[in-house]
Amino acid sequence: MRENEVRKRAFAMPLTSPAYPPGPYRFVDREYLIITYRTDPAKLRAVVPEPLELDAREALVKYEFIRMPDSNGFGDYTESGQVIPVSFRGRRGGYSHCMFLNDEGPIAGGRELWGFPKKLAQPTLRTEIDTLIGTLDYGPLRVATGTMGYKHHEADLGQVKAALSEPNFLLKIIPHVDGSPRICELVEYHLEQIALKGAWTGPAALSLMPHALAPVADLPVLEIVSAIHIRADLTLGLGRVAHDYLQEPIRRVFRPSERSLAT
Repeated sequence: MRENEVRKRAFAMPLTSPAYPPGPYRFVDREYLIITYRTDPAKLRAVVPEPLELDAREALVKYEFIRMPDSNGFGDYTESGQVIPVSFRGRRGGYSHCMFLNDEGPIAGGRELWGFPKKLAQPTLRTEIDTLIGTLDYGPLRVATGTMGYKHHEADLGQVKAALSEPNFLLKIIPHVDGSPRICELVEYHLEQIALKGAWTGPAALSLMPHALAPVADLPVLEIVSAIHIRADLTLGLGRVAHDYLQEPIRRVFRPSERSLAT
């Protein structure tokens, strides 16, 4: 194979049979169970990278179970993980802290293209009589269980669509061949062409169990704030580099107490 052909075909690995195709990546009948809870603020600060900022008043985490039965190039799979509400240069959004799913294509594509923190596991999302149930198993062990009353109240679709349209942030890390970081970037992406089919709220519960390699319980559940069930069609937009950790100095914003100590 000649060099120009290698360059032409070099979209993803393996070269002759990539793990995923080029986009766009359209999702039909995507279904979410999102349970928002309060957690330990010190533990939350320890996992959110600068220059992202946390809300000083609320230490919140969104635990998500997502069912994706029809997605271009990725097929039929389910995902689960934690998203942390943050702000970046005055814009509110969400930082993907950890994600677990059961499909090789979106694991490889998510990590290589955007920087999604994806690992292989076995999540589920299903309706059982009057309850929406989400689970996450890592190997033989259950590490997360979320439940919500099925379609108890309709949610404000305008507010839900606005929330889905907010920017999302990822920490993309690709190592060099010598093990040093080749890419270390804060990536921003958006959900696009959102066709919201319905959204509902209801009572919810969430249980997280400790696990060395799926440490979702490291952000403990102190209080359930809200829960929402969403159905939508949407396109997963490609990203842009919002901050390059290897090129740009961090412009840290000092709190008043810290500023006095620094002078």
